[in-house]
Amino acid sequence: MGLALISVALLIGLGALGTAIGFALLGGKLLDGTARQPEMAPMLQGKMFLIAGLLDAVPMIGVGIAMYILFVVAPGLS
Repeated sequence: MGLALISVALLIGLGALGTAIGFALLGGKLLDGTARQPEMAPMLQGKMFLIAGLLDAVPMIGVGIAMYILFVVAPGLS
C-alpha cells in the first residue's frame, strides 16, 4: 500500500513539474517570437493556445491513472 501511495504522489508531482516547465518554455518562446516579428503575434498566440491545450492534457491523464491506482489498485493490496 505504501509503494502505491508513493507512486501516486510521484505521478501527480512529476506531471505537474513537467507541465510547469513546458508552459514556461512555451511562454518564453511565444514572447521571443512576438518580439522578433510583432505582425505574427495573432498566429503565434493561436498556435500557443493549441499547444497549451495538448500540454495540459498530459497531467490530466496522469491524474486519472493516479486515481485509478489510488482507488482501484491500492485498496486491493491491503
